[in-house]
Amino acid sequence: MKRTAICLLLAITSTTSVLAQKYSVKGKIIEEDTKEVVPMATIQVLSLPDSAYVTGMASGLDGTFNIKSIKKGKYVLKVSYIGFQNYTTSLDFTNSKQSSKDLGIITLTSDAKLLESAVVTAQAAQVQVSGDSIIYNSSAFRVPEGSALEELVKKLPGADVDENGKITINGKEVSKILIDGKEFFTDDTDVAMKNLPTSMVDKIKAYDRKSDLARVTGIDDGEEETVLDLTVKKGMDQAWIGNVDLSIGTKDRYAEKIMINRFTNKNQMSLVGSMNNTNDMGFPGGGGGPRWGARNGLITSKMAGFNFATTSDKLETNGNIRYRYKGTDSETNSATQNFVTSTGAFSNSRSKNLSNSSSVNANFKLEWKPDTMTNIIFRPNGSYSVNNGYSSSSSATFNSDPNELSDDPLADADSLASNIVDYIVNTNASIQQTYSDSKSINASLQANRKLSSNGRNITFRASGGLSGSESKQLSASRVLYTPSDPNAKAPTYNNRYYTTPGESNNYSLQLTYSEPLWKQTYLQFSYKFSYSYNKNDRKAFIYDSQAYKDLQESLANNKYDIDAILDFMQESGYEQTLSDSLSQFSEYRNYNHDIELMFRVIRKKYNFNVGVKAMPQYSTLNYKYMGKEYPEIDRDVFNITPTLDFRYKFSDISQLRFNYRGRTSQPSMTNLLDITDDSDPLNIKKGNPGLKPSFTNTFRLFYNNFIPDRQQSYMTHIYFSTTKNDISNMISYDETTGVKTTQPMNINGNWNIGGMFNFNTALDHDHYYTVNTFTSVRYNNQVSYLDPQQYDINKSKTRQLNLGERLSLGYRNDWFEFTINGNINYSHSRNNVVESSNLDTYNFSYGFSTNIYMPWGTKIATDLSQNSRRGYSQSSMNTNELLWNAQISHSMLKNNALTISLQIYDILGQQSNISRTINAMMSSDTEYNSINQYAMLHVIYKLNLFGGKTAGQNMPGGGFGPGRRGPGGGMGPGRPH
Repeated sequence: MKRTAICLLLAITSTTSVLAQKYSVKGKIIEEDTKEVVPMATIQVLSLPDSAYVTGMASGLDGTFNIKSIKKGKYVLKVSYIGFQNYTTSLDFTNSKQSSKDLGIITLTSDAKLLESAVVTAQAAQVQVSGDSIIYNSSAFRVPEGSALEELVKKLPGADVDENGKITINGKEVSKILIDGKEFFTDDTDVAMKNLPTSMVDKIKAYDRKSDLARVTGIDDGEEETVLDLTVKKGMDQAWIGNVDLSIGTKDRYAEKIMINRFTNKNQMSLVGSMNNTNDMGFPGGGGGPRWGARNGLITSKMAGFNFATTSDKLETNGNIRYRYKGTDSETNSATQNFVTSTGAFSNSRSKNLSNSSSVNANFKLEWKPDTMTNIIFRPNGSYSVNNGYSSSSSATFNSDPNELSDDPLADADSLASNIVDYIVNTNASIQQTYSDSKSINASLQANRKLSSNGRNITFRASGGLSGSESKQLSASRVLYTPSDPNAKAPTYNNRYYTTPGESNNYSLQLTYSEPLWKQTYLQFSYKFSYSYNKNDRKAFIYDSQAYKDLQESLANNKYDIDAILDFMQESGYEQTLSDSLSQFSEYRNYNHDIELMFRVIRKKYNFNVGVKAMPQYSTLNYKYMGKEYPEIDRDVFNITPTLDFRYKFSDISQLRFNYRGRTSQPSMTNLLDITDDSDPLNIKKGNPGLKPSFTNTFRLFYNNFIPDRQQSYMTHIYFSTTKNDISNMISYDETTGVKTTQPMNINGNWNIGGMFNFNTALDHDHYYTVNTFTSVRYNNQVSYLDPQQYDINKSKTRQLNLGERLSLGYRNDWFEFTINGNINYSHSRNNVVESSNLDTYNFSYGFSTNIYMPWGTKIATDLSQNSRRGYSQSSMNTNELLWNAQISHSMLKNNALTISLQIYDILGQQSNISRTINAMMSSDTEYNSINQYAMLHVIYKLNLFGGKTAGQNMPGGGFGPGRRGPGGGMGPGRPH
């Protein structure tokens, strides 16, 4: 009986073990013709005999896949990729003794018919996470016909492009754009963002690119920059392709572009040119959150550039040259409250600023690998620029909020209206013109030699640069004090001409040595010496108060011609007088030694870097200002910078990262001088010889994950920063004259904390429905000193909480896309001195966007959003704006080479442009002029020079059109059709 029971128990245990056994299958996918790996191919495991979907995934960036947790049974494995024939093979896990099956290399064969007409059944994934990279599939983000890259980036989950063109991905600023791994116009992201057509982009990879040293040595040094790496669509990477966009608009608007490219595996060439007076705006619809107006002011831009990259077995070269012109016409109206008294000091200002600038920049990179152990990188660059500026402004300071007394405080202040005259502290009118030119040349060299195959390296770096500049400034200003008081201070006139030549040079030498301690563990030592020299010699000339009116009129009537104005003043009998007190001479020399020791551990699952940098620094300053001379002031300081970086890799698509940086900052040497600068009669500045260095601690935590079969991605980022002995300003305020006296002082209590969370998922099996949410939190605590003679407390504290949420729900199929989106930003600010500045403000928007692909090459795009503000102290800022934009386009000729598009911006004419700034000492609301309602007709021609049939067919416009989806039921995307 006992023996029978034991046998029965063993049988049950064995059966349970067999039933519970799980199997896995892996492999690597490549193209038959090129032997290149195939990323993001769809791999599906289908049950037999009904071919029902069981599980699946997308191949990684290296073309590999590994599907786990497959139950016992018989299956078919199907690999699909748009433009290629499906690959299938049987899987028999019924009697298999091996729990894992390796299919090895799977080769996909091109399908020419499929390229011409793809039959699709599932949507492309919007986002995939692979290791350190976030991969965006461009076909999943449709943008209007003829759109440039910027409009696509604005729609990416976690991405933001601000009004100045700065790109951030999940809170990290993007510094470079690459095409197939090669730098495109080096550090100028605007060239790609404003000119690259979205029709040529297959995927966008966002990742932290390692430094030149880390890429060469293979030892992660923690020095990284966030980049966007674009993949060119299949078939468009072997031909000369181009895009010509001509336009005409209402209100004399225009936006012309031409771009010709050739991208191959070993060579890249791009020629680009553009000109517009639309503030470099693309089509506004569909991307990101609310658009609170266009870029500040009216901007005219012109640019031309050439970029190239070549690759051979031992040599890589990359370079570009570009010309830029920018003209700006900006008008602003500001209302500011300064926290310098218990009730606050109020000022309103109105200004007009005109400027134009021209620049030429050239960059070059050469990377030579004479053998497998040696690498040499050389990077020279040069630039030349010329800038002209004109500005005129009027402002008034009040001892009570003027916006509660008048609809136009400045106009009433100018006319000394009875309703406001008793509250005026001062009024200021100023006008000025500026000119500057600068030129520079710089170069860097890095030579690395591997001393062994186990990570022993020695690296030499050298860099140097020269620059020179010349600037001129001619201005006239008048300050009137307390017009209601007959005994008020006499008016102040400042009529001045400055000329400032400058020169600088620098060089550095660095030696780095890496020693392997044991397997994948290194000790890295680095020593760097750097020297910099900077000299400026400003000469100040003044006119007497009688010259104010003539100088003011001449400045207004002779824009961008300072020399002509000086001649006029001389002919009118006004003499210049050299002012020793306003002239300024400075000559800096800095000698820096950087000594760094790093301990690095590199494992398959994790990387760990910890180290410290010691930075002895010796500086000298020769200085002359305000009639005082300070010959050969010197300073010896010792800075310490600790660093820690830890990364844990849960899988190829999930990782956690934590880093810490400590940084010492020294006060400027001029701030350490015991000097009073009263060159601006309303803003007097004092030095402080007792200033101490500040130290900032910054902590960051990152986590990302991706679930392929659900098309779900998670990304989060948390940070905290605090500064000891931060440098703040103590401000004393004279309530009778409105004069502010500022002195820098060390202070503790400045810190900030924040984070973001991005979640993206498909809602159905075929991925027609998607939802995306982006949540951000930021809390700032800012402090500054108050004048102890004016306050019982000695610090002004401003606490500000910002909460943001962006949510979108979308549906897309072959011919139709519809997205509902909402966005809200809440700001809670509190100041312990001026309670009237305590506000809870809301900026929110909600609306929809749609893209429709109609028969015969016609596409329609439109978006409608309600943008609202609430909680602002000025009722004029609590607005509702209904913004509507629309576009219709039609493509014709062979391969849709010609497109005619009509775009209408701000159809209802309700867009405004207002911003708010708040810190420990002030809050300010500013309204700008901007480009609003207009229409524009575009004629776009896509060029295909010397290319084959495939290249011509791969030139769709802007993301409309059928599908671009994988022919299987999984991740989808693949090559465009």
